[in-house]
Amino acid sequence: MNTYGWIMMTISVSSVLMLVTFCLVKVLNLPAVEMEEIKGPLEIDTHDTEDAD
Repeated sequence: MNTYGWIMMTISVSSVLMLVTFCLVKVLNLPAVEMEEIKGPLEIDTHDTEDAD
C-alpha cells in the first residue's frame, strides 16, 4: 500500500473511532430513568383478550 492509502485508512479509521466514542459518551451520560416512568407490557391494554372468538 502506498503512502496515500495509509493516510486515507488512518483518517477513515480514526474518524469512525471518534464518532463511536462521541456517541457512547453521549448515551452513557444520559440522566437515569426512574422505574415508575417505564411502562411494562402488563400495563398496556391492547383489547385483544376481550373477544377471543
